[in-house]
Amino acid sequence: MKVAILDAQGAGLGQTVIKKIRKEIGKNIYLIALGTNQVATSNMIKAGADKGLTGERSICLFCKNNKLDCIIGPIGIICSGGIKGEITPLISKTVFEMNCTKYIIPLKKHEIYIPGTRNLKIKEIIEEIVFNIKEKMMS
Repeated sequence: MKVAILDAQGAGLGQTVIKKIRKEIGKNIYLIALGTNQVATSNMIKAGADKGLTGERSICLFCKNNKLDCIIGPIGIICSGGIKGEITPLISKTVFEMNCTKYIIPLKKHEIYIPGTRNLKIKEIIEEIVFNIKEKMMS
């Protein structure tokens, strides 16, 4: 299974997701770190990603030219200008148009509120994502 994790800034959320996947699933999954900047990519690789790509051009080309089973990231990855402007219109469009499962972590940013998520902790959301990936690997 090929899973991409897209994050920006210091990739704190991306690192957490990668560490949880490695702990729960191990090396039986191929993780690609997609960072909008070198710090984000580097931090996700340190967390356990198999491969890393940095910047708009690399992210978009990779997503368009490779078959992924899923992509994981904060809600800002589907918002043009998201994550303090690090998500370009081309990145958000590319992610939206991908033919794979998109696990969007609903952080309460960008004035976007997703009903039903108010009582969930980020840890619980990540656990649910990892559980769903495990189920897909078994089927």
